[in-house]
Amino acid sequence: MALRAVVFDYGMVLSGAPDPAAWAAMRRITGLAEERFEPLYWADRAAYDDGTLTGVAFWRNFLRKAGLPEEEAMAADLNRWDCRFWTVQNPAMVAWQLALKQRGLLTAICSNMGDSTLASVERAFDWIHRFDVLIWSCELGIVKPDAAIYRQTLARLGTLPEETLFIDDKQENIDAARARGIRAIQFSSVEHLLQELTAGGLASELPLPVCGQAKL
Repeated sequence: MALRAVVFDYGMVLSGAPDPAAWAAMRRITGLAEERFEPLYWADRAAYDDGTLTGVAFWRNFLRKAGLPEEEAMAADLNRWDCRFWTVQNPAMVAWQLALKQRGLLTAICSNMGDSTLASVERAFDWIHRFDVLIWSCELGIVKPDAAIYRQTLARLGTLPEETLFIDDKQENIDAARARGIRAIQFSSVEHLLQELTAGGLASELPLPVCGQAKL
């Protein structure tokens, strides 16, 4: 069955590597060593992504668990740097989405993302609105790899699983998509994606991503 839609994750697919200066700034504000900061950063991320916590509430929790004062100004500052950390784009993948759309394929984003980061991304990148369907975990209250988020994506696209290609950097999300019958490729680089598309026989169906593409 011919492919009708391509679904992208945002983080580490449409986005580039997170901003190291923002990570350093968050560590500097908290005064925490890397080995202390990183586990605390990820501890409540699912609750942030599913909308249980707002961005500022996430950082208040972080400060409390770190034994630091729960100062509103500090939480807000950390939240701003956290948004900057993720507001980085991958030009080659952004350009490929446009090429797919111009070829007549449907495109969607299905991403785990908290409210503050989402607002930052939407402010920074006009190309977000080129997608036919936008599925954000914080708005649905559902995070990947929950099967429900894939059902929602297919329903909004109006496509069958076998007509849909899903691209994500995390293996657990790829496995969940494949369990629904969706064609899926784990993303690590544009070069690897190109190889996977060719090996999967999709080179004749799709415009291919261009390595090193800088045009948006």
